[in-house]
Amino acid sequence: MRRLFLVGTAVATALAGMFCTATTATATTATTARAEARAAPPPGAALVLPEPSGHRPVGRATVHLTDVGRPDPWVPSQDRELMVSLWYPAVRPSATPAPYMTVEESKRYVEAGGLGVPEDLFTTVVTHATVDAKPARAPGGLPLVILSPGFGMPRATLTGLAEELAGRGYAVAGIGHNYEADGISFPDGHTTSCVACENRDYPKVGAVRAADISFVIDELTGERPAWRGGVRDGVRVDAGRVAVVGHSAGGFSTVPAMLGDPRVKAGVNMDGNFRFPNDTPLDRPVLMLGQPGHIPGGEPTWDETWTELTGWKRWLSVDGTQHLSFTDLAPLAKQLGRPLQELDGDRADAITRAYVTAFVDTHLRERNAPLLDGPAARFPEVRFHRP
Repeated sequence: MRRLFLVGTAVATALAGMFCTATTATATTATTARAEARAAPPPGAALVLPEPSGHRPVGRATVHLTDVGRPDPWVPSQDRELMVSLWYPAVRPSATPAPYMTVEESKRYVEAGGLGVPEDLFTTVVTHATVDAKPARAPGGLPLVILSPGFGMPRATLTGLAEELAGRGYAVAGIGHNYEADGISFPDGHTTSCVACENRDYPKVGAVRAADISFVIDELTGERPAWRGGVRDGVRVDAGRVAVVGHSAGGFSTVPAMLGDPRVKAGVNMDGNFRFPNDTPLDRPVLMLGQPGHIPGGEPTWDETWTELTGWKRWLSVDGTQHLSFTDLAPLAKQLGRPLQELDGDRADAITRAYVTAFVDTHLRERNAPLLDGPAARFPEVRFHRP
């Protein structure tokens, strides 16, 4: 087993146990409130992401971006290229279901983690978006949520959260940070692997992702937006309402992204250690959402970063979760009968969706979200920390 994700071989071992029938796993994860009671599918049934709870159908476009003149930090002989999945509210579904991963992405991901499952497993995951569906009109433009996945993880692993937000009226851009994931497929047919994983420089990862995020905002909101489907149908992305939500490495990258680009109005770190210099005050809203180890006194970078957050802020932990509980692997592991953690996988997913949605509703739409005011009876697993 080579390595997997930000936290290394310990998580890789847990994931291998999730998929291998000879291994007993020790945990579970989450989904939407509506999907909580759904039974696991019978053996041989397709894996299905929890349904989004919004009122709109969800469309998905795929955008290939090249930052001309900016050398790729991991392969300097090339310009920086990104693949971006864009989810959005649609008028009606198209006839083409959106795939979860390409064949080669699934193969690279399975091989890199040593998961011991069929190479095409992640091509079979059923999503709730359709390809290039007609976007719904949005007076004033669509608020934008950018998703940045964990180190080594494909952007697809945050699809459930993306579909949830898109069904509630957001444009959601999931960034495939090139050479930081296993794998990323490009339109010409080639697929890249995680070059950066061989020599981890986490502060550099944070700086690179901050630059990627600013570039994506430019490309989606400029005079010639890269999302041609939105241009065609007169739907635009609102540069004045942008949030960044990340898991693991994507989570700690929210801070450098916000410090470097004032267009990012708010950020969410889902269980990422803050492996980036955290000595600069930040006066915009930040939500820190993590496993039980991410509590005051539990992980020093969270305590250090908390003191530098001078604006609206919340620090939450979720009982019974672990590092991957804030991704699609939580509900998918449950369906496979190999839960990742103590908390039910669908329940963990429901919590993630509820609190992230409440956060972006509050700070991009100025909607009142009492869920963020303090402990809630319907989510007793969520603990508020105010050191």
